[in-house]
Amino acid sequence: MTTEVKPGPRERLLEAAATLTYREGAGVGIQALCKTAGVSKRSMYQLFDSKDELLAASLEQGAGAYAAWLLPADDDGRSHRARILHVFERVESQATVPENRGCRYLAVQIELKDQSHPASRVARQVKDDLKEFFRAEADRGGARDPDLLARQLLLVFDGASARAGIKVDDLAGLVAPTVNTLLDAAGM
Repeated sequence: MTTEVKPGPRERLLEAAATLTYREGAGVGIQALCKTAGVSKRSMYQLFDSKDELLAASLEQGAGAYAAWLLPADDDGRSHRARILHVFERVESQATVPENRGCRYLAVQIELKDQSHPASRVARQVKDDLKEFFRAEADRGGARDPDLLARQLLLVFDGASARAGIKVDDLAGLVAPTVNTLLDAAGM
C-alpha cells in the first residue's frame, strides 16, 4: 500500500505564489495566497518574514526547472548557433499555449520596478544567467562581439516573451528569422 505524501504548508505556499503571481501578477494579496495554499496567515508569517520573501523564494525555487526547460543540455552536440536558436524555439512553442503569460521573471521585474526588491533580485539573476548563456554560446560560436550579441538576443527574448504573454502577436515565422539575422550579422 502506497501512502501519498501531501506537500507541507511551505511547499503549498510556494506553489500558490508561483501559480497566482504568474496568472495575476506580483500584487496578488496575502489572503489569496493563503487561501489557495490552505494555510493561515499566521502560518505563512511563521514560514516567511513577508510576502516579498515568499515571492522571491517561489521564483528561486522555479528557476532551475525554468532553465532546464528553456536551455539545451550542456553536451547536446549541436552547434552554438543551434543551441541559441533552441531557446527561441521554446519561446515560440509556448506562445500559443492559452495559459502563457510570457516570462515570469521579466514580468516580476516590470511589475515591481524596484530592483532592490527580493523578488526582483532573483528575477534579475535568472535574466543575467540567460544573458550569460547567450554570451558564452556567442563567444564559442565565433561572434565578433559576444557581449553585444548577448544583449541583443536578450532584448529579442524579452520582447517576444512579452508580446506573446499579452497575446498581441503571433510569433510563428517572426522570432527565428529575427534571431538568424542577428546571428548572421554577428558572424556566427
